[in-house]
Amino acid sequence: MKKKFQLQSPYKPAGDQPKAIKKLVAGFNNNKKRQTLLGTTGSGKTMTMANVIQQLQKPTLVISHNKTLAAQLTEEFRQFFPNNKVEYFVSYYDYYQPEAYIAKSDTYISKDASINDEIDKLRHATMESLLTRDDVIVVASVSCIYGLGSPEEFVNSHISLRTKQKIDRKELIKQLNLIQYTRNDMDLTRGSYRVRGDTIDIYPSGEDNLTRIEFFGPSIENITILDALTGKHISSPKTAHIFPATLFITSEAKKEKAITSIKEELAKHRAALTKKEALLAEERITQRTTYDLEMLENIGYMSGIENYSRHFDGRKAGTPPTTLLDYFAHSYKKDGFLTFIDESHMTIPQINAMHGGDAARKKNLIEHGFRLPSAKDNRPLKFNEFEDRINQTMFVSATPADYEKNTSDSIVEQIIRPTGLLDPTIEIKPIKNQVDDVIDQIKEQIKKKQRVLVTTLTKRMAEELSTYLTEMGMKAAYIHSDVSTLDRLDILHDLRKGIYDVLVGINLLREGLDLPEVSLIAIMDADKEGYLRSETALVQTMGRAARHVNGHVIMYADRITGSMQRAIDETDRRRKIQKAYNKKHNITPKSIEKKIQLQTITNKKIDEVNDEDLNDIPPEEREHAIKEMKNKMQLASQNLEFEEAARLRDTIKALRQKA
Repeated sequence: MKKKFQLQSPYKPAGDQPKAIKKLVAGFNNNKKRQTLLGTTGSGKTMTMANVIQQLQKPTLVISHNKTLAAQLTEEFRQFFPNNKVEYFVSYYDYYQPEAYIAKSDTYISKDASINDEIDKLRHATMESLLTRDDVIVVASVSCIYGLGSPEEFVNSHISLRTKQKIDRKELIKQLNLIQYTRNDMDLTRGSYRVRGDTIDIYPSGEDNLTRIEFFGPSIENITILDALTGKHISSPKTAHIFPATLFITSEAKKEKAITSIKEELAKHRAALTKKEALLAEERITQRTTYDLEMLENIGYMSGIENYSRHFDGRKAGTPPTTLLDYFAHSYKKDGFLTFIDESHMTIPQINAMHGGDAARKKNLIEHGFRLPSAKDNRPLKFNEFEDRINQTMFVSATPADYEKNTSDSIVEQIIRPTGLLDPTIEIKPIKNQVDDVIDQIKEQIKKKQRVLVTTLTKRMAEELSTYLTEMGMKAAYIHSDVSTLDRLDILHDLRKGIYDVLVGINLLREGLDLPEVSLIAIMDADKEGYLRSETALVQTMGRAARHVNGHVIMYADRITGSMQRAIDETDRRRKIQKAYNKKHNITPKSIEKKIQLQTITNKKIDEVNDEDLNDIPPEEREHAIKEMKNKMQLASQNLEFEEAARLRDTIKALRQKA
């Protein structure tokens, strides 16, 4: 029987990896509910996870605590499993201001958000893969505990088409409208369709390509998949499946039932507010809900529809919403699935905190008449609800916290690095003149063509230090939570390429960022005991230098705190274990050499590329180059620079042909 998950790697497990893989697989097969992989930085935890997936042959959910790390893990798993579906599922907001009310100043803040179209597409692609395949790995952020539409409704609402099928063109248009597709004959975007005579072009929300349906009379004559940008023919399948344009989809019958239920709740809530003599709140909720109901009855949708999700789902008050975890349970209820929680010491607390903040905000809105009480059921999962849904789980961390240690049936250590690399050496220097000293250290690393990470305590410090380093003639950048997801990936990529020599940040520089070119970590104000300078944070931060043979850490501190001492002791313990292993097996440590996957065309700007340059682009880097050129082409078109847009279009075509 052919295996669903086919791991491809030029390397075989080494060091502690074979032992860790064997123990984790055995634990899963012995029905251990929770296990922990305690793996040092650079010991190949992702490789271990991939081998566990390969041996267990289970659909897998990997949860990460930030988008940048999730994106990096996605790329690594795609390299390990090129013939399987590896999906990326994170929040699709580039910017998100939740709806809120501040009673003290009587200030209402409406919801404001900017949706990233590319991430929205990837979320749809994830849903479609989970509902149609059994060889899926999903790498998700904690957004996986937030509400989604019902998997049953999502799959039942999709449109199945085949050649020779008897269906009227008008009927297909009607069905597309019902699953929230909009007609746009001028500018076709994801989640829309256009009609030209007997041809309908559909741009599915989870895909990069168009689906063209050609009619002959009352039946489908041809189905064609086209490149959305160039219109180039890709394939001519016999069947096509069009999934809803939105993840929140419901049938007409459920919609009517929901409207009735909302009206009943409104009447009950108004009576309660009248009894409390909260007349202003009563007036507010009456106006808002009446308007929402009118929108729903007339156009089938309204802003903030997710706040009424309990009514659409038919859930009882207080019951949890449907989430990504329910899609896994729905699709793999027979054979089950595997869950990894990466950097669990960070991810678990983040998941645990989500519900409390959301509940406090909703409580204020409900009390003052901005939302019905059912809005509080549009929420992230409570932690105990999350625990009930994650199936057999493996926590992965270099510094597991008490939760992982106390709930795990077994803790598997992976201390030895196959490369023989040691944990970094540690040096402590006084805080006085720390900036001047950092500059001197960076200059030394630049001479060696090595990279530097500098960690600060605040975003402002990161930005100001980055600006100062740039003014001093260094190639520096900063990274923190206000930098958009895709920009963070580009900055990290540019650091590896050498466009930047130094990167300044806060805690985003700690867990899981795989930067083998980094040889020096500078920790500013290391003796400021707290969250960012705890034992766990310091061990993780120092671990970023453990992928380089000359890894070194400088802590700027005027005293050695308890956290510093414990972090130093743990690092020394791991160095001794690795040294003994290297001596026993006669291993000479070597820096990790990792190919830079996302690379643009040599050192040229993308708009300087000519046909001869196309031969210089390695096959694995072409998709990123195409993406950059598409962005440039669209910008040129918007600026009415049609000659430049046409040149870039032709370059994209030529590059696609080479691919």
